[in-house]
Amino acid sequence: MPIDLSEIAQIYREEWGRIVATLIRLLGSFELAEEAAQEAFSVAIEQWPRLGTPANPRAWLVSTARHKAIDALRRQRRSAGSEHLLETLEAASGPESGLREDEHPVEDDRLRLIFTCCHPALNREAQVALTLRTLCGLTTEQIAAAFLVPLPTMGQRLVRAKQKIRDAGIPYRTPPQAELAERLASVLLVIYLVFNEGYNAASGQRELCEEAIRLGRLVCELLPAESEARGLLALMLLHDARREARVDGDGDLILLEEQDRALWLRPEMAEGLGLVESALRQGPGPYSVQAAIAAVHVRARHATETDWAQIAGLYDVLLRMQPSPVIELNRAAAVAMAEGCAAGLRLLDDLEAQGELPNYALLPAARGALLLRMGAWRLAAGAYRQALALAVHDAERRFLAKRLGEAVARFDEDG
Repeated sequence: MPIDLSEIAQIYREEWGRIVATLIRLLGSFELAEEAAQEAFSVAIEQWPRLGTPANPRAWLVSTARHKAIDALRRQRRSAGSEHLLETLEAASGPESGLREDEHPVEDDRLRLIFTCCHPALNREAQVALTLRTLCGLTTEQIAAAFLVPLPTMGQRLVRAKQKIRDAGIPYRTPPQAELAERLASVLLVIYLVFNEGYNAASGQRELCEEAIRLGRLVCELLPAESEARGLLALMLLHDARREARVDGDGDLILLEEQDRALWLRPEMAEGLGLVESALRQGPGPYSVQAAIAAVHVRARHATETDWAQIAGLYDVLLRMQPSPVIELNRAAAVAMAEGCAAGLRLLDDLEAQGELPNYALLPAARGALLLRMGAWRLAAGAYRQALALAVHDAERRFLAKRLGEAVARFDEDG
């Protein structure tokens, strides 16, 4: 049956990670696997609209990519190390090899690939970039644009990561049980970093949020016993459910308490709440507790019904698990809502005295918000000026400038 290019694009999106993971196992090379996969999709774009879609598109693409790799290796026959690999591939490529290829443990291949991309020998930036490139199929241009990095810089980052995997002999495997917990933490952090980059971007990078959620689902599918994987997926879904209400028509940020909750996405909320309950029953971890905090917000039909005391208590739990000045800042905001602005300001004073967030715009922004609630217009304006000087994203700057204007206007009114 003929197929149009949009359907091929959808197959690319859904199958790229599986295909590349299988090819890396077969070829032992990131570069050769990616090049062969790209060539296979190019052939599909040329042939499928005319000849129809194969019965098993992924098997067809893997088989075609393998033949493209054989052709490339034949051209490089004299290069070191290619002869043995060429013989292995040629021996494995019978007339029905495409069908047999699809019977290989594809899910195991993807699991190996996730842990290879997130190997601790690679720095965090390389882990993120390599995961987006190999598992999600994003182009180097897309990754560079998403992270506001020059294209040559991102290209070199990917090249160096692949070279390090090759030169250091980083194994393409799922780590043994003794290493799994530590390595899984790295995998989950990379996924969370991808999500946050998309969620906090000035214009909102929906593509990164979608890819992070897709990776989260993949890890939950491949490691169903890992409660923190479910906790992370729940956290991302519950935040992402609010995306339509987070900004106005001009792209300006809307505070959580001011959002139109009718715009929150019910299917994502329901899925996230179910995952939170499942993760917490098995044993809470940092992502599960953060998801539980998001769940309290989601369950409140109106902002006034939010159980801030419960949120403050959950931040206490999170601080014991994962001490962090950012978590302390979030707890201070929750305490202010539960016990009053004065209690929150005392916690902010303590946090500022520690000197751990000297250039973090949200610390003076939180102070400005509490002072604004208390009617301390001049002090609020000073806090917002400090926050505005530290803000990074345009949408954040516009929000803070608006709050600063409000504080100044109220101060002028009161004389």
